Amino acid sequence: MLSFFKSKPLLKDLIPENFADIHSHLLPGIDDGAKSIEETENFMSQMNLMGIKHFITTPHIFTNVWDNSESIITDKLQVTKTELSHKNCFASFSAGAEYMIDSFFMKRLETEKLLTLKDNYVLVEMSYLNPPMQLFDILFEIQLAGYKPILAHPERYLFYTRNLKEYERLKKSGCFFQLNLLSSVNYYGIGITKTADYLLKTGMIDFVGTDIHHQNHIDAFSRKVALKNIPELEKAINKNLFFLP
Repeated sequence: MLSFFKSKPLLKDLIPENFADIHSHLLPGIDDGAKSIEETENFMSQMNLMGIKHFITTPHIFTNVWDNSESIITDKLQVTKTELSHKNCFASFSAGAEYMIDSFFMKRLETEKLLTLKDNYVLVEMSYLNPPMQLFDILFEIQLAGYKPILAHPERYLFYTRNLKEYERLKKSGCFFQLNLLSSVNYYGIGITKTADYLLKTGMIDFVGTDIHHQNHIDAFSRKVALKNIPELEKAINKNLFFLP
């Protein structure tokens, strides 16, 4: 009976030492994440204390909103790494991108080399309002181009939470799932935490990420985990070992 009443852990206590985060917005002034190099250093230092030492940061690439490109991101990464090189706030620091699947994405796929997290794994997201038209065709084309799509925060797309079978379709299409860690602590709402629980219980989560943009996100790691399937969450966290350099 005692185990039934055992207090749930704080999210930050589930992060292993030397953890690799694959989704964040830490490059300063490039999207809606860190605003300055000082803020980048502050965020990374706090993440270090939680065990996060390896960073694959993922600025938004979203046409007419965040018009980033491979060269803009890689140039900003090199400047940022140089400025922080003496601060000892990372063991490794690289950059991919979080690509919005919008009406311009297919042209980008056809004409550009995409920034990947590691090897050929590429992080993609969708609008929170509705899924893209011909989504499954796009996912097929991503794979045909040699990439493996990882869908960022699938638990946050409300149009799928109302029809959970759609998640199975996405998985069968070859899409990997990356859970936002803050979805485990009710940060985005109880409903999204329940969906995260479902995806963990059914074994559909492949990787996790912090998706840190600002201080409130970091502060939320001090909350208690609210979902039921904590062992499955820990297994998903450990899958990020794949991304260690």
